[in-house]
Amino acid sequence: MIQLSNVTKSYEVAQETFDVLSEIDLVIEKGEYMSIMGPSGSGKSTLMNIIGCLDRPTSGQYLFQGTELSAAKDQELAVIRNQSIGFVFQQFHLLPRLNARKNVELPMIYAGIGQKERKERAEIALQKVGLADRMKHMPSELSGGQKQRVAIARAIVNKPQLILADEPTGALDSKTSFSIMEQFTQLNEEGTTIVLVTHEEEIAAYTNRTVVVRDGRLVEDSWKQGDAMNETL
Repeated sequence: MIQLSNVTKSYEVAQETFDVLSEIDLVIEKGEYMSIMGPSGSGKSTLMNIIGCLDRPTSGQYLFQGTELSAAKDQELAVIRNQSIGFVFQQFHLLPRLNARKNVELPMIYAGIGQKERKERAEIALQKVGLADRMKHMPSELSGGQKQRVAIARAIVNKPQLILADEPTGALDSKTSFSIMEQFTQLNEEGTTIVLVTHEEEIAAYTNRTVVVRDGRLVEDSWKQGDAMNETL
């Protein structure tokens, strides 16, 4: 589904070049449940942004479902993000003046889906994450866990093949975090590929595979013991 080959991401600061990612080789198969770990500044969020077509590699090759995207136009990347990838962020990114249902409808507006279908699909997505009774609530009327469930509903409403989650439990207490991770686990069991960035080992433990990024390099790639694909770099 995803293949990164010799991917490097560099920035120029004060006429010096800094490599945020260096020579990343990574393959993610359809249906995987994977976490990306690493210390602050390691490059893990940059890696996720490249996977999610939010950023481009400076060099190297990125294949998404067999299509090379390193030189794709911005509009092409926008279509892929809208139709094939769902995003969940630590700070939820809900629009404060829209209720839960209308927040979930947003990706469908960008996809050109009609109002009636948007409403129906948003309600189904919110029911799926246990918020059937909160559809008309504004974000200010929701708890942190409920806001993240709205964000998950928004991420799944266009039925993406891939969900990317950047520290999705970082702003939540432990009990709520585990509830959110159970939601991701259920989605994965239904066939959605999920990649999440986390610095918490107990959150990464929910996933079947963990890759570790340090100083911009992929230093570890491990599967849960007993998995047929178990391997360590």
